[in-house]
Amino acid sequence: MSISQNSREITVEELATLRSQNDRPVQLIDVREPAEAAIALIDGFVLLPLSEFPQWSEQIPVRFDPNLETLVICHHGYRSAQMCHWLRSQGFTNVKNILGGIDAYSLRVDPSIPRY
Repeated sequence: MSISQNSREITVEELATLRSQNDRPVQLIDVREPAEAAIALIDGFVLLPLSEFPQWSEQIPVRFDPNLETLVICHHGYRSAQMCHWLRSQGFTNVKNILGGIDAYSLRVDPSIPRY
């Protein structure tokens, strides 16, 4: 089984296809820091820095639908994997980590997004 077939992960190419089709509702969460988002950002993602977890964690059930597909990104995919695990523990049923993060997205999908 390839990594992209894992139901808990999505490739940056799959993300680009999903965004271009725009035919189903998807929640997009970016767990990088504000300084990172100032360098490189993909439109449509809600910034929830992991370092600010205490400030936003209690808002998650109000701001997001636990049954809706939720995609999480960070720089390379490690912090977003942590967030995916936490969201699942909170009852989210369709959470996917974006493999390679925004760095892979810049390399393989949209080179206009700066790398850092």
